Amino acid sequence: MRAPLRLAPPRPWFGALARLVVACLALLLVTCAREQDPQRVRIALNWFPEVEHGGYFAALVHGYYKEEGLDVELVPGRPEAPVLPQVAAGRVEFGVADGSEILLARGQGAPVVALVAGLQKSPRCMMVHEASGITDLKDLQGGSVHMSVREPFASFLRAQYRWPESVQIVPYSGSVAPFLLDPRAVQQAYVFSEPIIAESEGAKVRCILVADLGFNPYASVLVTSESLLASRPELVSRITAATLRGWEQYLRDPSAANAEIRARNTELSPEILAKGATALKPLAAPPGATIGAMDPARWQALADQLETLGLLTPGAVDPKTAFNSEIGRQKK
Repeated sequence: MRAPLRLAPPRPWFGALARLVVACLALLLVTCAREQDPQRVRIALNWFPEVEHGGYFAALVHGYYKEEGLDVELVPGRPEAPVLPQVAAGRVEFGVADGSEILLARGQGAPVVALVAGLQKSPRCMMVHEASGITDLKDLQGGSVHMSVREPFASFLRAQYRWPESVQIVPYSGSVAPFLLDPRAVQQAYVFSEPIIAESEGAKVRCILVADLGFNPYASVLVTSESLLASRPELVSRITAATLRGWEQYLRDPSAANAEIRARNTELSPEILAKGATALKPLAAPPGATIGAMDPARWQALADQLETLGLLTPGAVDPKTAFNSEIGRQKK
């Protein structure tokens, strides 16, 4: 009678080899799927295309989004663009916003989450004419201040400086034209935008950075909704990784991204865009900072300021839940 056939026990390396083959096939299938059917994604910008969005345009034109299997549309913004409500409601997958706006939106129940801080230092400034002699906002005794009073920085300035009634607060029009016509005017601006435009029109201006006065939220922040982050973490990770690469590329060489911005916003000349990119660089990558990074202490300090200003109900927002500084970084 024959002895029963006995199979040799599996060799230790066989299981590992099989798992490796399966993993490689899975990666190949995912790669092919991305190339053949890229995921369509929208990122809503908070203003008309400009250098503030340089990292996003760099990721687009250099193919970083495409490499992640994404067909990204950068949706241009406008004054009072409702970016965060659109993101919270799922009408767009991602958006660009200011850090203070994100905390205020969460305070009103909008479940939005910050992913990448494009600018470490706020570009917000108050622009004055050099000939006015104004070097400190406490020097204002008359004239007009053109700014959006509903924005948090304006609340900060009005609390910080008790300007006399002779100083007239005028709604910001989005244009430098009223500023150019009034030598006593003060206007809100982004340091890489309106001042450069005003100087291209022959004005001599001075910029007082609001960040240096004590109000410094992150800017050009990539945001998504809590629901998308929970349901599609891989998509969020891919967008985050590509956007970080975009900011790194824009700071190395902004020329290709600026050309695309110029194609979409012809009011900005190549010279204005080039100067703007130069002015933006120290804000996106100040000494000792990591591009795109976010610090819990800064989010907490910002929340405390907004509460002090009466813009945020005390305890309404836990700043630690307002951002995610991990997802997408491991892909870089």
